[in-house]
Amino acid sequence: MKKVILTAAMSVALVANAHAAGRSTISVVGSSTVYPFATVVAEKFGKKTSFSTPKIESTGSGGGMKLFCNGVGLDTPDITNASRRIKKSEYDKCQNNGVSGIVEVHIGFDGIAVANSKKAKQLKLSRKDLFLALAEKVPNPDGSKTLVENPYKTWKQVNAALPNISIEVLGPPPTSGTRDAFAELALEGGCKKFDWIKAMKKSDKKAYKGVCHTVREDGLYIEAGENDNLIVQKLDKNPKALGIFGFSFLEQNDDKVQGSLIEGKAPQFETIADGSYPISRPLYFYVKKAHMDSIPGIDAFLKEFTSEAAMGEDGYLLDKGLIPLSDGERKMLRKNVMATKTLSM
Repeated sequence: MKKVILTAAMSVALVANAHAAGRSTISVVGSSTVYPFATVVAEKFGKKTSFSTPKIESTGSGGGMKLFCNGVGLDTPDITNASRRIKKSEYDKCQNNGVSGIVEVHIGFDGIAVANSKKAKQLKLSRKDLFLALAEKVPNPDGSKTLVENPYKTWKQVNAALPNISIEVLGPPPTSGTRDAFAELALEGGCKKFDWIKAMKKSDKKAYKGVCHTVREDGLYIEAGENDNLIVQKLDKNPKALGIFGFSFLEQNDDKVQGSLIEGKAPQFETIADGSYPISRPLYFYVKKAHMDSIPGIDAFLKEFTSEAAMGEDGYLLDKGLIPLSDGERKMLRKNVMATKTLSM
């Protein structure tokens, strides 16, 4: 089948036809971590303006990018949320499918918590501990520079200072930006503690990433879907388990769960903002420029999301756990968003 390459003019025409067909509600998909922030903004936007309240769906960052980059028109979303930056492969897919103008909006920061029930003791972990507990292959316990299938079943086997309880971690699936960020920041951060594995990055980058980013699949890491609230509920019922999710969910459920100390730092507003908490990441959403003139209210929604009232130092999104950008970064962001500056990679 011959592939049709959409020009910018064709993209706008398709979106205009979609609007004529009847869609007047902004469609947002993507990250479960950004979902609560987007939902609050959508509700405020719906009450403050004459536009319909945007429809927000939690599909995971990867799932959202897939939908977003499928093309333009009525059956594709206008915006996708992401708990990591768009990948070059996703950007290229967008370009190939006619999504040629993409506006990137960096809304702030979030930390990834490794949490357990408040009914249990708070754990003190390192990124090395997390790598050894959750990677598919780990350095041979005999000390040789070889890799073996992960033999560790308890936290004490990983680190003698940790409790003698089974490794049981509830976390996000591969489609989640939280999973991507956790693999990069936590697992790879621990993986690099082994100099001979770190050296692989220069000699064989693909093999290095395979070792440092691949999560074990023997049942000790349990994919819990895109619903972070479900993980919180399961931790409350099982004090021996750990869960991986964004700081905002930790803060909203601090009566039930607590974040582990990672290399001596707790996941808190201050430690994420100053970069001292080792597992923190930026949050984004992406907008199709081709849809902005045709789907009512997108520009006004962007203005609300990036306003001081929403994402400023005293903004309502901070109550949901967002860690804000600096004053200068927020000013530059608004300038770029209002000018609909498009992303290039």
